[in-house]
Amino acid sequence: MANYFSERDKILTKRLREVRDRLPDFCDEFFVGIETQTTVLTRLNYAYDLRIFFDYLLNNVRAFKDYDAMSDFTVDDLSKITLINLESYMEYLSYYEFDGKEYTNGERGKSRKISTVRTFFKYYFNHDRIPSNIAAKLTMPKQHDKDIIRLEPREVERILDAAETGMGMSDHQRKIQRNTRARDVAILTLLLGTGIRVSECVGLNLNDIDFETDAFTVTRKGGNRAILYFGDEVAEALQTYIEGERKALIDRCEKISIPDRDALFLSLQVSRISVRAVENLVKKYAGSAAPLKKISPHKLRSTFGTNLYRATGDIYMVADVLGHRDVNTTKKHYAAIEEDHRKIAASVVRLRDNRS
Repeated sequence: MANYFSERDKILTKRLREVRDRLPDFCDEFFVGIETQTTVLTRLNYAYDLRIFFDYLLNNVRAFKDYDAMSDFTVDDLSKITLINLESYMEYLSYYEFDGKEYTNGERGKSRKISTVRTFFKYYFNHDRIPSNIAAKLTMPKQHDKDIIRLEPREVERILDAAETGMGMSDHQRKIQRNTRARDVAILTLLLGTGIRVSECVGLNLNDIDFETDAFTVTRKGGNRAILYFGDEVAEALQTYIEGERKALIDRCEKISIPDRDALFLSLQVSRISVRAVENLVKKYAGSAAPLKKISPHKLRSTFGTNLYRATGDIYMVADVLGHRDVNTTKKHYAAIEEDHRKIAASVVRLRDNRS
């Protein structure tokens, strides 16, 4: 599994360097300074956000009207940026054009981009590169809680039935599905039965699975390794896929060099299945199982967390199994389940005996 994540990080690092080349030279100090505290994906997202920010300054702020390119900016220019400039930038993020494309942001998209700017200014202020941190005065956009979408028990049954039978699919889809049935059932069962992230799922190797202990090893966000456990339904689905479809696929390509031979989940092209492919198969089967809900692999993770919390009432257990570093993250996602407890409390307390 380490190979998958190391190769992914190489690709992200290459992309990060390409984006950094478009930013002002002094930004290199920021990315070097935060390297040990952040993942390469986080730094890449920072670079994307800063590219938008400096493009805005270049084309919309009068103090920089004589600048020809982002490369003209220096660290001293951060002191020329006013609170009004930053507030105008927040409004600008609602709709803007960049590299010939149009973009829009809701409150969450704005919050992430503004958070990047605040982190950027804070870094240079803390390192005595600018005399004040004007970005600290910028109020973050108000965020409204999103409805937590998850599958109900009957919908879980239907999505697994759809993967097994091809229910609700066209003849062409069903023809393809016959060659991936066991794999798709195994992926869905694993996601629903363990709550792992989609990246953790596609990164699994065959030798990460131990059927003697019903355990498997995943690489969490940040690169930490963790041992998790699965139940009988997950074990059965994995064994059916590994001993059937997967073995047949490998055997057919015995004389061909297969770079991803160790990958647990393979595409029909005998390469490691991608995150996008898993997202598409979840969307495909959920379309007939829960047509009114927009279901993604993360929603399957939410479904597992919900079911585990309902069964145990232990939010700390849910946080540990899901790999949340902060239990408040877990509470935020599963707080709606507290309504179940309140309903139970309201029904079990009796003030009078029921008398005729």
